[in-house]
Amino acid sequence: MSAQGQSVPDITSLMQVSADHVRDVIHPFNERGFDTLDPKRNGGRPRTISSQAREHICPIARTSPADWRITASSAWSLTKPAEHLVRQRVVPAVSRETLRRILCEGKVSWQTTTTRKSSNDPDFISKTHQVLARYDTPPPDGRVVCVDEFGPLSLMPHKGKAWRPVRSPRRLRAT
Repeated sequence: MSAQGQSVPDITSLMQVSADHVRDVIHPFNERGFDTLDPKRNGGRPRTISSQAREHICPIARTSPADWRITASSAWSLTKPAEHLVRQRVVPAVSRETLRRILCEGKVSWQTTTTRKSSNDPDFISKTHQVLARYDTPPPDGRVVCVDEFGPLSLMPHKGKAWRPVRSPRRLRAT
């Protein structure tokens, strides 16, 4: 608009901005051109935790505190790994919120440990393949019916919570 000969008061009334803002755009535009119209914003305060330290944080969070000889707790919270990271000198200081964001960026989430029951049958895999093959290619004139032998059940699951990769809970044998 300025290049077309319009005055600053005319531009302010049309654009609904202050005269100071119009002048703050016109002068740099005359000096640098169109690059002035695409501001380079930094996005806030610079990161205080390096990318190398961020790479170390997610694997540490996915381990158990017992792996680090910490016997006071069986699972990490957000406060305990923050204290551990400072003690191990991975970072000088880290807040719980920063730690939560780093874990979220690293696709690590707080999950419940799941348990599973495995077969002790030595032919389990071959039998599984036979059953799945029946499902994939059923007989043309029949139906596939599977029957499971259900023996005594003695599951004693001890679930816990841990930081794990997203959609990848820790799976433990049930017995």
